[in-house]
Amino acid sequence: MVRQNQSVFAQLYAITDIVCIQVIFLLSYWLKFQSGWIPFEHSLPFNRYFLWALVYGLIAVGTGYIVGFYTSKRRKNYAFEFYKVIQVHIISLFILLSVLFIYKEVDVSRSFLLLFIMNNILALSFYRYLLKVTQRGMRSRGYNKQFVLILGAGTLGRRFYKSVNHHPELGFEVLGFLDDHKDVHDQPNENMKPILGAIDDLEATLKEHLVDEVIIALPLDAHHKYAQIINVCERDGVKTLIIPDFFDVLPSRPYFDNFAGIPLINVRDIPLDEVRNRLLKRAFDILFSAATLLIISPLLLLIALAVKLDSKGPIIYKQERVGLNRRNFFMYKFRSMRTDYAHTSDTGWTVKDDPRMTALGKLLRRTSLDELPQFLNVLLGHMSVVGPRPERPYYVEQFKEDIPKYMVKHHIRPGITGWAQMNGLRGDTSIEERIKHDIFYIENWTFLFDLKIIMKTFVNGFVNKNAY
Repeated sequence: MVRQNQSVFAQLYAITDIVCIQVIFLLSYWLKFQSGWIPFEHSLPFNRYFLWALVYGLIAVGTGYIVGFYTSKRRKNYAFEFYKVIQVHIISLFILLSVLFIYKEVDVSRSFLLLFIMNNILALSFYRYLLKVTQRGMRSRGYNKQFVLILGAGTLGRRFYKSVNHHPELGFEVLGFLDDHKDVHDQPNENMKPILGAIDDLEATLKEHLVDEVIIALPLDAHHKYAQIINVCERDGVKTLIIPDFFDVLPSRPYFDNFAGIPLINVRDIPLDEVRNRLLKRAFDILFSAATLLIISPLLLLIALAVKLDSKGPIIYKQERVGLNRRNFFMYKFRSMRTDYAHTSDTGWTVKDDPRMTALGKLLRRTSLDELPQFLNVLLGHMSVVGPRPERPYYVEQFKEDIPKYMVKHHIRPGITGWAQMNGLRGDTSIEERIKHDIFYIENWTFLFDLKIIMKTFVNGFVNKNAY
């Protein structure tokens, strides 16, 4: 029943979004072409624009279904919904531009499209915000609530109960607990809901109380009861959710996978494991790197000439690094050290006023200009524009023993810039903090997150006080 309701609501949301998009189209068309506030060039007639607005509405709804915009968000906050609105309309804009290109519709006003997309993002975000506030208000008055029964009043159950109480806006209310050890866990002084009975009283409890979800928070030695519990819940049409007794050792976003019909718990959700995400990121890497190399080619030639004149040795320095899936590759940089110190560069940290550095090398390092040849690594598939910075094999062997979860960073391609670097973590900074930021990036990757990091790289500049 719950899933059916969610499906109905998803369809209502989709229809409402299409209607809203058409209303926004009419407003945007009036602002651009009829208000007189914005100068405009000769363009297509109204009916052609209206046709493409309808197409855009269908594209936006289809994209929304693909990225999970129309799934249940009871457990999500508004920030998640706002992010999804932006994601849907940015992706839909690129799809629409592709369709316009295919159909050679070159007379569509680009400034109108920008106005149309911005108005959609603002209007839909405001509409969803009002909807969220209305839902929270209804739930605070007791409407649209989901009633929860927790099986297990031990550490897991009490922890979940406290989490539910910290988020009343989500509309969940705990009715109580069932536990076989009431004399041990019954602690009325903790302001907890009562223990209504033993685990075997589940069927009677479901008949006596209106329960929407049963949360199983039992210890490992009670797993033999799961089958009976699930059977009772499914017979009464109650959703069952399980908190694994070992969840403390799991990362923040594990998920269920499937292999040959056998369910598996994947302990780390990595968005780039999905083919569509990998293809999107790789396509962007190729286009961005090729365009960048073309634009900065005069600067590359100038730096190459300066390196050659500054000191003896090759212009490009190749250094072995550990990349995707722990495979080694050679990372390219403009040479910044004297060649007589080459044998120490793979095992020695660079420090302030490092005697191995050339005069030009210090400037290249401080401004990160020595990193520019790594766009070739991106084109070759060794690296990505955005990702964790790769390290030398010598240090990887040390860090993986001393720093928890250090090797997780090798689940994706390393990058020229990254989330850790945008938070000032490069050069002589904490490796532990870098890894925390790298793992956050890996688990929360989105295309917009990459764009944000790239924009911050340009805004913050390339000069770093910790880069030697």
